[in-house]
Amino acid sequence: MITSATSNDLKRDLDARVEAAFAEVQALYRQLHQHPELPFQEHETAARLADALEGLGFEVTRGVGGTGVVALLRNGEGPTVMLRGDMDALPIAEQTGLDFASTSTAETEGGTVPVMHACGHDLHSSCLVGAGAVLAGLRQRWRGTLMLVCQPAEEVFGGARAMLEDGLYTRFARPDVVLGQHNMPAREGTVGHIAGSAMAAATTLGVTIHGAGGHGSMPAQSIDPVVIAAHVVTRLQSIVAREVPPEETVVVTVGKLHAGTQGNIIPHTAELEINVRGFDNALHARVLESIRRIVRCECEAGRAPRAPEFRGLSETIALHNDPEAVARVRRAHADHFGEDRLFPMPRLNGSEDFPYFGDAEAGGFGGEAIPCVYWFIGATSEARWQETPGEGVAEKMRHLEMPHSPYYAPGQAATLKTGMAALASGALAYLGT
Repeated sequence: MITSATSNDLKRDLDARVEAAFAEVQALYRQLHQHPELPFQEHETAARLADALEGLGFEVTRGVGGTGVVALLRNGEGPTVMLRGDMDALPIAEQTGLDFASTSTAETEGGTVPVMHACGHDLHSSCLVGAGAVLAGLRQRWRGTLMLVCQPAEEVFGGARAMLEDGLYTRFARPDVVLGQHNMPAREGTVGHIAGSAMAAATTLGVTIHGAGGHGSMPAQSIDPVVIAAHVVTRLQSIVAREVPPEETVVVTVGKLHAGTQGNIIPHTAELEINVRGFDNALHARVLESIRRIVRCECEAGRAPRAPEFRGLSETIALHNDPEAVARVRRAHADHFGEDRLFPMPRLNGSEDFPYFGDAEAGGFGGEAIPCVYWFIGATSEARWQETPGEGVAEKMRHLEMPHSPYYAPGQAATLKTGMAALASGALAYLGT
């Protein structure tokens, strides 16, 4: 039984381990931040993380699911707890002004692009190594197997499934619980929790509409795919208004519409990219079918010479945080940080591929679902938080830089330390003796 005295002892020991590991973790974070890599290109990032974990005594395997890293620390009989951190960056030119800002570029199919850790995945993977250092130094306080997963390609929703398909749960261990975290523009040193429906499913669908191009002066001798595409864009707005129950939250966004090269040329094709988000996986599937139906019917109405083409560009399922597991982890965080540093996290329309690690069917590993807990750590400095207008997280966030902004810089010392302690204390909620 954990008494107040033993809880205080654990907090003191854990904080001491965080402080002892902090300098190296901060140096690792700055190194990763300065040298970001795009999804499935995280070769140097993975090597640095793998080297750091080997130095802590973990059994490390590289190249899982492409560039992923799996590290195991076995410490007697007990549960297996998986901690996950993502490590890929984004094609964004950094504007933070940090002295360790990225100037990196990468080659893609579209040419050379700037690269930046604009979502804080460098923070996540650094905190993961830091939590590994903390728990390696506290072996006398826990029993079981600690499984650290450095995941590639979260930004394109590909890394989690790639690692699972490469035998994550068969080659290494099937965890009893999967824990993860993400930074957000809340006050530094705070941790937010949400049980149940937490983040949206997301699908980006590419569509090609075929026409018959010709001279802009002779539309009757052509079939204009731009007109068809315009009708599609307008008609898609009726899905949420007329096919989705009012109590559900669904977003349908046409983020890309491209056709033609010049004003007096009717093009042969029009290209669309449609993004769909929602919190119910079954409803999400029905919305996608509605999109396909509308596109097909508008093409027929517009006399398209060929059926439209559909391409799945990216997809992930909704994130459901296991309520019992959330309550258990939240108690551990309350014991460590205090109730005043916890906040209720609102449901986010953003998306993650983290839920594949817990969903047995979607993740393809079979059997029972694995409980998942995904929480959020504040990344806004205390001074900035106090000067930002608004009351509470939701109001203040409207005035703060968000992830994916070229100005977003979440790596304050307090945020790194909180992330390390949150992962370590969350793991000890299951591994602790």
